[in-house]
Order: sequence, then C-alpha cells, then structure tokens
Amino acid sequence: MKVYKNFNLIKSHKNSIILIGNFDGIHLGHRKLFNLAKKFSAKFKIKIGVLTFEPMPKIFFNKSIKNFKISNFEQKKNLLKNLGVEFIINKKFDLNFSKTRSIDFIEKIIFKKLNPKFIFVSNNFRFGNKREGNVAQLINYEKKCGYKIIKPEPLKYNSKVASSTLVRGYLEKGYLDKANKLLKRNWTIVGKVEKGRKVGKKIGFPTCNIDIKDYVLARPGVYAVRVNQKQLKSKLKGIANLGYRPTFNQKKLLLEVHLFNYSGNLYNKYLSVEFLKFIRAEKKFKNAKQLQNQIKSDLLVAKKAS
Repeated sequence: MKVYKNFNLIKSHKNSIILIGNFDGIHLGHRKLFNLAKKFSAKFKIKIGVLTFEPMPKIFFNKSIKNFKISNFEQKKNLLKNLGVEFIINKKFDLNFSKTRSIDFIEKIIFKKLNPKFIFVSNNFRFGNKREGNVAQLINYEKKCGYKIIKPEPLKYNSKVASSTLVRGYLEKGYLDKANKLLKRNWTIVGKVEKGRKVGKKIGFPTCNIDIKDYVLARPGVYAVRVNQKQLKSKLKGIANLGYRPTFNQKKLLLEVHLFNYSGNLYNKYLSVEFLKFIRAEKKFKNAKQLQNQIKSDLLVAKKAS
C-alpha cells in the first residue's frame, strides 16, 4: 500500500475513488462505505484511496483532548488495506493547512492534485477555513471539477448511527461487547513494553507495562485479553489491568498485562493486546494480600474468556 504525506499522486492513483474522513477504528459504518466503494471500483475499474489527517482536526483545535483514538495509524492502515484501499493520503494537519479556504481545497487540491472520479463523504462533512465548506458546496462543483459526490445513508446500529463516537462511548462505559461488535473485531491496543516498579512480580503476577499513549481510555478495570507479538509463537491469553492502580497510589495511566503460561523478557517489544471481556471495575484494596486474592478470582474468569 502506498502512503502519501502530500497531494502529489502518481498518475495511476488519479481518477480514482477517494474517501475522505478520519476512519478511526474502522467500524461497521465505515465498512458499509468501503463495501460500496469496492462495487464502484469493480464497475468502473478504478482504484480506491483514502484522504485522512494527522492529527485529527478535532484534536488539533482542542489540545485538551487526550486519550481519544480507537486505533493508531498502523492499525488503520492495515484495516484499510484489508478493505481494498490501495493508497492513503495522510496529510499533516497544521495551522497553515487549517487556513485553506474551502474553494481552494476544491479547486487546487481535489481538482488539480487528486482529480478523483468519485468522492465518498458523510453528510456532515465540513472542510476549509473555519469549517466553511460543506457537502452542498462540493456538489455545486461536480461538473466544473469532473467528480461525483457519493454520500450514502449512515448505518444504524441498535437504532443509533454507527460512529467512532459511539464506539468510544461504549469503551468508556465498559460495554466492551458492544464496542467489539460495532468494530467487528476485538478492540486492540498496540504499545511498547516499558520497565515498571515490578509490583506485580512481587505479589506473584509479573506484568508487561504498556503506556497507552493517546488511545481512548476504556473504563478503568480488569479485562481478559489475548496478546500477540512477533517473537511469540502464537497468541497468548492473559489478564490486564487498565487504569491508575489505586491500591499503590499511582497517578499514571497504564495498561498492565499478565500473560498465562509465559516466561521471558518482552521489554522494549511491541505487544498487540486484544480486549476480550470486561471483568470488573478498578478498585482500591486495603493491602496487597486482598489484591492478590481478587486477582486469583479474576484469573479464573479471564481463562474462560474466548
């Protein structure tokens, strides 16, 4: 898959289908869009590309937003590739680009640079300086710029519009099953194993400590997980605590993963942690012994998770 950081496409990527959006998480609503794009691709024998922005404009304009992303860029790239996308334009969103007038975005970028045959957007898509541009403006320029706007009806999920916001809400409330169904996969965090205080090891449950960076903060608590890493021969089951470890008065948000039937050094390795089941909310225990007993009970639940 070709990844661009600018709008200078090679000739074979012009006159394509371009889908514009954040596509965070690649949920069922996104999949509906890409399945339709694949039908257009087959019918007109053209390629599928995605235009997305890093950081997300919402995060750029509101620096106070932390722990927001459902997936990182590498995960997004792999998911899009599996959906038939052949190239991604991952444009850096900065102050200078944010000042682009909507008409310039249409005429100088979409028409002159990308020159797509079809543009897929959501009904509420906004663009340009101070969000002045909308879908109606894009449609007004269809004939002049030689593209056709496609804006499918959004997918409804449990009577609500399938969206990344809905997925985040499910994760934050601890409704992991609902989030995973909407994602059509297990929500996964990929992160680097860091050295910790070795508290888990002292109480008999050594853990891999992972900084979750800017991933969305799912409900703090204990989860059954499945872990993958290049040097592991297969995916391993485990149990994870996502939160602030109140028993030990810690303030830093951390993902701690205890792997079943594994002994080895995973420091500085990247682990892919799939969240299978929400077991319980994070709580503060009076002492380490109480925590030990609770973990033993949690382990029994985690080992039964599929």
